[in-house]
Amino acid sequence: MRADLERWAEALAVEREHGANAGDFIAERVGTLALAGDQAGVAHWLGIATRLDQLLDAGAMQH
Repeated sequence: MRADLERWAEALAVEREHGANAGDFIAERVGTLALAGDQAGVAHWLGIATRLDQLLDAGAMQH
């Protein structure tokens, strides 16, 4: 459960730091890690991406 909460916190931090470019930032990280063969890193950032999508969907529903 702790890892899940950490991914949520990371997604929120990325969104706050990168705003509308958060998705692009995550995509760049995933691409770099994939090219380096870091599958654990890719999985980590894909988890953050999933939560970012959920945050953005929830925010869109409020407006």
